[in-house]
Order: sequence, then structure tokens, then C-alpha cells
Amino acid sequence: MWFVPHISLREEKKKAVARETVIGFNDPLQSIGFLNFHERAAMTHRNNITSSLLLRLFIPFGLGYAISYLFRSVNAVIAPDLIADLGLTPADLGLLTSIYFLCFAAFQLPLGFLLDRFGSRRIEGILLAFAAGGALIFSLSQSLTGLLIGRALIGLGVSACLMAAFKAFATWLPKERLAFANGVQMVSGGIGALLATTPVEASLRLTDWRGVFLLLALLTLITAFIVFFVVPEQRHDGAIETFPEQLQGLKTVLTNASFWRIVPWAVTSQATYLSLQGLWAGPWLRDVAGLERGATAQVLWWMALAMIVGYFSSGILAERLSRRGIGMEQIAATGMGLFMASQLLLILAPGVPTLLWISFGLLGTAGILPYAILAQYFPRRLVGRCNSILNLLVFAGAFASQWLVGIIIGLYPQTAGGGYATTGYQSAFAFMLILQLITVAWFYLGRNRG
Repeated sequence: MWFVPHISLREEKKKAVARETVIGFNDPLQSIGFLNFHERAAMTHRNNITSSLLLRLFIPFGLGYAISYLFRSVNAVIAPDLIADLGLTPADLGLLTSIYFLCFAAFQLPLGFLLDRFGSRRIEGILLAFAAGGALIFSLSQSLTGLLIGRALIGLGVSACLMAAFKAFATWLPKERLAFANGVQMVSGGIGALLATTPVEASLRLTDWRGVFLLLALLTLITAFIVFFVVPEQRHDGAIETFPEQLQGLKTVLTNASFWRIVPWAVTSQATYLSLQGLWAGPWLRDVAGLERGATAQVLWWMALAMIVGYFSSGILAERLSRRGIGMEQIAATGMGLFMASQLLLILAPGVPTLLWISFGLLGTAGILPYAILAQYFPRRLVGRCNSILNLLVFAGAFASQWLVGIIIGLYPQTAGGGYATTGYQSAFAFMLILQLITVAWFYLGRNRG
């Protein structure tokens, strides 16, 4: 296609030979033949970053991830309508919302193979069409079963929106820019979460939740076309791997000790963040803080805004601190530790809900840093599989967490006004915090052993 960046291999090879003749193989990697011609050509292209390339990466992937996050978070606002229309219990609501995470997680392993083999443009563009179909089914359903099917298709359809971007960034950008690029991508998720708050609440005055999902189906289909026709085609640093070679690469990731040292903490941190921000923050604000739906949507709006600030600033901060010799692991551990402190305040001192949830939204973004850390542990050809394995575990954890929180809350009797008990929320949130404390101990014990 005319808009796909093209590098003449013949011209690039002539330039490479000329450089080698002039500098006499001063690059130690080239002098020992470590990099073949295709790898050197890819490295040269990654160093020639243009504004056009950045726009063609950030805008389509940003739109996709904003849609993904909007789907992920919208139930926090429309939950009262779903409960009223279908008579859902807390466990039903938790299952309905978290089925998104289950299907999202179930597709992560095959997604890693597909991204490494066929590239981000094709895979995400096709999958988003499934998400559009799921949103249409959701809007037309009259039963819990139909809603589950629709939301399951949505989860499958948006399963590539983050990993496809991370894979494309790792393909086209230098490694030292990945934390910043990943942060920019996460900002688009924050924008999606922002749209799922007061804009959705305002739209419910003009239509119902079914109308909202009809509109989302249309927007998702448009985004699918944008991704498919705008994102540049994937470049390969060498020959395309065979399936047995892909399996061997998967084994390389799964047997890496550093991977398993940081992953448990990343999983429990992100699972808590996704499950509470995507659903239970809304009911908490209604039942514990006593806010009406408009005020609840406003607090969720501020939390989403804090998320945007957190994702953007965490990428910049991590990049600058790493230049000063502060390790990425140390930066991530500090951020995720502060996030745990914000959860403790939600349990012990819920008297200032807006400030507490803003802190939650801001500090929870530190959980994205392990993706950039793991991308530095492995060669580029394994990045899709590495990040997809982590994402599988994160979203499987988010599914279990979101449903489990609902089950724990449902163990306590409802209030006189029909809401859920404050002690139920405290017990559920405390359980998630304890899980994170266990993984923190595993992380530091593993580092001491290393």
C-alpha cells in the first residue's frame, strides 16, 4: 500500500557496506557478525523516527485502546440500570462485567503468536470487528445470557488493543523509548475511562444503556477500519519463525526466572486496579460514600483524569530516572507500593472519597511499568509472546478479582436502602491487598536470591 513506509534493501545494503568500509567495523556487534544485514537495516529504520510514523502508530492504536477501556469501565456507570432492568445480584453483576476479562485473557497466548507472525495491523483490525458485533448483541439482549455472550465477544475483540500497540512500538521504536511510548498508549486508555464516566452518564439522559452500546458498536467498527488501513505493516528483523521456533520462544519466556519474579506482583496490582476501577468503584461511591449517580460519575471522571496523568507521567518519569541510573524495577516497585497504600486508605479512612479515588487512579498506573521491564529482558522477536503471557495472567486475575469481590460483598446483608454493606467492601478490598502483600514478599525474596 502506498502509505506503508518502504526501505529499499538494495539501497540500504549499499549504505551499510559503505559505512563498514569507512569505519572499519567499529561497531563491535557488526565486527563479530552478530547482526545480519536485515537486523542492521531494521535497527537503522528504528533510529529514523518520523512524525508521520509516530502519528500512524499512536493515533490508530490510541483509538483502539480508548474504545477498549471504555468497554471495560462503562458498567461502573450503567450498573444501576442493568440491576433494575434484569434484577442482577452482586455476583451476577461481577460475572457479567468480568467475563470481558476472562475472554480477553483466554486469547492472549494465541494472540502473542499471531502478533509475532502476522503483525499488529491485521490482527487488531480484524479483532475489533468482533468487538463491534459483541456491542451490538449486548445492546439487543433481553437476558443475562445474551449480555454475557455480547460482553464475551467484546472482550475477545479488544484483546489485542494493548498488546498490538506494544508489539508495534517494540518493532518500530528504540528500546529506550518504550516506557514513554507505552505510557502514551496508556493515556489513550485513560481517555476511554474518562469517556465512560460523565459523558456516558450524560448520554443516559438522551437514551438508555442500549443506545449507548449501539453507538459504541458503530465507533468500534470505524476504529477497526482505521487500524487496518493506517497502521504500517510489521517489519521482521530476519526470517519469519516457524511454529516450532515460536513454541521454543514461548518456552524461553516461561522458563525465565526474572519473568516469574516480577510477574506475580504485576498481576495482583493490575488485577486489583482493573477490577475496582472498572466496576466496584461506582457501587462503592453509592453505598459507602452515599453519592447519587451524577456525583458518582463526577468522582469517576476525576479518577480517570488522574489515570491519564499517571500513565503519561509514569512513562516520562521512568525514562528520566533510568537515565540517572535508577533501575526500572526500583521505579516500578516504588509506584506499586504507593498504590497499595492508597488501597489501605480506602479501607480504613473512606471519608474523603474523591481524593482517595484520585490517588487510586493515579498510583495504580505504576503497574504498567513491568511491561517495559520485560521488553528489555527479551529480544524483540519474543516481545509479543512475553507481553501477551503477562497480559493473560493480568486479565485472568482481573476476571477472578472482579467476580470474587462481588461474591465477598454478597456475603454481607444489604442495607435498608437496598445497597451493599460497607463491611463487605472493606473485606473484599482487604483480601485483594493481602494478595498483593504476598507477591511483594515473593518479589524481594527472589531479588535477594538473584
